[in-house]
Amino acid sequence: MQPKIAFVGTGGTIASIGTDQFDLLDYTATGERLDSVGVIERTGLQGAIATILPVNFRQIDSTAITFTDWADLVDLCHELCADPELQGIVIGHGTASLEETAWILSLVLDIGIPVIVTGSMRPLNGISSDANANLAAAIRVAVARAGEPGVFVVLNDEIHAPRSVTKAHTLRLGAFQSPWLGPLGYVDGPDVNAPHLVGPSRPASFGRDLLRRLPRVDIVYSYVGADGHAIRSFVSGGSKGIVSAGFGPGMATPEETAALGEAFSQGVVVVQSARTGAGQVVDSKHHRSLGIIAGSDLNPQKARILLALCLARGDSPSEIEAVFQAI
Repeated sequence: MQPKIAFVGTGGTIASIGTDQFDLLDYTATGERLDSVGVIERTGLQGAIATILPVNFRQIDSTAITFTDWADLVDLCHELCADPELQGIVIGHGTASLEETAWILSLVLDIGIPVIVTGSMRPLNGISSDANANLAAAIRVAVARAGEPGVFVVLNDEIHAPRSVTKAHTLRLGAFQSPWLGPLGYVDGPDVNAPHLVGPSRPASFGRDLLRRLPRVDIVYSYVGADGHAIRSFVSGGSKGIVSAGFGPGMATPEETAALGEAFSQGVVVVQSARTGAGQVVDSKHHRSLGIIAGSDLNPQKARILLALCLARGDSPSEIEAVFQAI
């Protein structure tokens, strides 16, 4: 008897149909997306690797994902686990915000089966589409990890950790990378080879109820000549937290840094990240004197999610600093 794996369709490129097989860039203009049943039928994967349970969620661009969508998706995963025969969940997702969805799932999901997030860089009907291969690989990983909790990203025959993976190219099939760390493992035909993935992944850190009350947290991007105007605008607009995507090794311009210190004095929690996309930021004495928290090696978009969850939980600045140091 084949293992039972749920496929949750959320839209994105992996569910999109372009004008023709050469429509690889503006395919969303057709507005044609298949639901989860249609994707499984189109790929012909039903029964090939597992018994697939198609589950419709929403047919949206991942650029349109909201906190509410995240909360509903997490609730759906918990509801699916009421089926004792279900051994894994695969989520088809648009690649624009895939890394953010995978990251927040890894922080709040508390279920006993694996959740694999996948997508594609080319639409289902595109020439040399990666949709079929990515979905097949994701299902193989879900089967291989049956009975072991954890959230993973699978694309281009690679298995990545949500904490480290990022979309590093707008178009290439190998767009998803884990800078400096590399993938956890690979899918080679029918074989799942994951030498760096032993045992269950880190357990969820936050309650899923927090997703219904995430506060506003903004990201400010540093560049030569940037002043504190954007930061002050975010504060006046109601931001409860600000992440600074600073220069490497993790610092903003002097004018921005002064504005970040002002924001902290007004009760806004400030986390320093870096626009480089990888690497530990410096926990400088000057930043500490202003109340700015070092964001570890998380990229700005993932630091924003972690900060929002901490704020929703009611953590103090010192508690939030401890979370970023331990994550």
